[in-house]
Amino acid sequence: MSARSTYDTDHFLAAYDKVMAKWPTERETATVPTPFGSTHVNICGPADGPPLLLLPGGGGPTSASWYRQAAELSHVHRLYAVDLIGAPGRSTPAPGRHPRTVADLVSWLDALLKGLGLAETDLGGHSYGAWIALRFALHSPHRVRHLVLMDPTMCFAKLKLAYGRHAVPAAARPTPRRVREFLEWETRGVPLDPDWLALQEAAVGFPSVRPVVGPRPTPTALRALDLPVLVLLAENTRTHDPSKVATRAGKLLPRVTTATLPDVSHHALPHAAPAATSRLISDFLIRPGD
Repeated sequence: MSARSTYDTDHFLAAYDKVMAKWPTERETATVPTPFGSTHVNICGPADGPPLLLLPGGGGPTSASWYRQAAELSHVHRLYAVDLIGAPGRSTPAPGRHPRTVADLVSWLDALLKGLGLAETDLGGHSYGAWIALRFALHSPHRVRHLVLMDPTMCFAKLKLAYGRHAVPAAARPTPRRVREFLEWETRGVPLDPDWLALQEAAVGFPSVRPVVGPRPTPTALRALDLPVLVLLAENTRTHDPSKVATRAGKLLPRVTTATLPDVSHHALPHAAPAATSRLISDFLIRPGD
């Protein structure tokens, strides 16, 4: 049975909307055409506020997962939270035209910024979304004012083998039970928002396209990235060694700030990030001298 035949669109959208109900009430949406399909964006915050565009992790978190950050960051910033093209969410890839290379991802994000009328923006991402954000900043640093990487994967260090042993079966043969068991393992049994967890389960079978993957950026490229970068690491992450990520980022990025988020794992981000997380991001984005 195909993934499409086992996927319940109405169930997924209802779960998506239930998490979106946790966002600030004064919000809007946009559907932005790009060469790779239509991209759905959730927007809140003052229309004249400095823009901040956020990319979720891959595999099912969706833009809805940023609700804890949206509540505080949207006081000052015009927040744009994106559903990745070809991943679970409300974005719709063009038939046969989804991103297949890093260059395609850069072109997609460039078209998205143009469609939103943003010549430049603060840019952030979690996990795979952080990898996309970093790749875009390396290619188009003039479009990015500040870069926020939340527990970034495949940016500065390898994934742990144990993580792969647990993640691959859940991704290759997903069922709601396997997704839940994997998330419970990675988050070390910490209670998760039941609505968010229900959304991850509802995403099983979503007609996704193969995500673009690639190597970590080279040391030469990272050393040349002359813009302020905030790297936020999950203390209890099972994806990689956070101390190695912090050390490598500190050695290679000229203008980096690193901080560790206590008592949280990789997949509990961003929706279950500690309360101080939004303040760390906000202070970084308005820090004088950058």
